[in-house]
Amino acid sequence: MTVQLLDGGLGTSLQDHYGVKFDFSSTPLWSSHMLVSDPSTLLSCQRDFVAANVDVLLTATYQVSIEGFARTKTAQYPDGIPRHAIPAFLRTAVEVAEKAKTDRTAIALSLGPYGACMIPGQEYTGAYDAERNSEEGLFRWHLERLQLFVEADVIHRVQYVTFETLPRLDEVRAVRRAIRAAGITTPFWIACVFPGETDALPDGSSVQQVVRAALENEDGKATPWGVGINCTKIHKLSSLIEKFGNSVAEMQSAGQIQDAPSLVLYPDGTNGEVYNTATQVWEKKENASHDSRSWEVQLAQVVRDARTKDQFKSYLVGGCCKASHYDIKKLGEQFGTD
Repeated sequence: MTVQLLDGGLGTSLQDHYGVKFDFSSTPLWSSHMLVSDPSTLLSCQRDFVAANVDVLLTATYQVSIEGFARTKTAQYPDGIPRHAIPAFLRTAVEVAEKAKTDRTAIALSLGPYGACMIPGQEYTGAYDAERNSEEGLFRWHLERLQLFVEADVIHRVQYVTFETLPRLDEVRAVRRAIRAAGITTPFWIACVFPGETDALPDGSSVQQVVRAALENEDGKATPWGVGINCTKIHKLSSLIEKFGNSVAEMQSAGQIQDAPSLVLYPDGTNGEVYNTATQVWEKKENASHDSRSWEVQLAQVVRDARTKDQFKSYLVGGCCKASHYDIKKLGEQFGTD
């Protein structure tokens, strides 16, 4: 079973290695603000990951939203960037990734959940406002955002579309409906976030419910190429993957799905730190348990253990927040002899 290498945390890499500052008031698009302010620095950061021999490179579009652009003030648009101007910036995102890549690199269009575009961000809680607090509301929002990329005429230039850090079961269903309604046939994956102490989504849904919502063959819903976990602490992966794999196997045994999906894993690259969305600071929890092994060794072992069970078609593995290009390079070296 193939193991491919995904990149790491773009926003934290821009902060940690390029001195870029983000905050909710001046850069509401967060790392996507680089499309407006500094594409050349973005290119340098993405080239770092390509130099680490990644197979898949994510675009700087995770926080893209009509609302976020409307809150972004520039000299040309002092009252905020209007909707009609957004597609040009989305083309920049893909153009930068294309400049950074090599012949071996695939590009994945990165799309965060609705919560990532709220102020403050709510992707770790799933506590959404009333207008988006339902599958139908989330479907409309995700479809409207996807239509921006269709208008920008960039979908055919990427090899994957990814919906990341989804904290709610209704949002898993909503993105499958949205990608079908948008007429997009590009392979896509769905990655959920598990930030709490249990193996449940922030909305309380179980892994089994997540897998069913992601893979059940239903009219009006596209079927993802892959499912998985991102922006989650690495010590939680083993238990989560076991439940993901068992749920996939159950659906196959029941004839509910024919083929197993690929598994996509990109946990946080932190050493126990947790991001405080209110203070916008990474904080170390007192008395937090600590694995003495390096991040890449822990993650590589998790993947090796999962591969022995033969429950997934292939594996795409990288890092999320705080995972640098150095970490990704060392992670790739772990699989060099597999």
